[in-house]
Amino acid sequence: MLTGKQRHHLRALAHEMKPIVQIGKSGIDDGVVAAVEQALSDHELVKVKIGEGSSLDRHEAADELAASTKSEIAQVLGNTVILYREDPIEPKIKLPVRTSETEA
Repeated sequence: MLTGKQRHHLRALAHEMKPIVQIGKSGIDDGVVAAVEQALSDHELVKVKIGEGSSLDRHEAADELAASTKSEIAQVLGNTVILYREDPIEPKIKLPVRTSETEA
């Protein structure tokens, strides 16, 4: 679970990023999940755009993608979702350390 400071750090890193994956009219299918999986493996931090033609609720889409890819939601803003998953072998992004267990 990400802390507030960690989410803030990830949002700052993602600010200049362009969306890597776009969800269209067909919604979240195996192809979208595979694309997000690959992007998370390559970058750890991914910006996903929910297209205008999609009938998905942005928060439900974020939850579904995070669950499908075992990632964490850093932010849902407008039709953009930012997902994070640390690389288990060689983490590229250094998150601020958790200072206490009550921080969330």
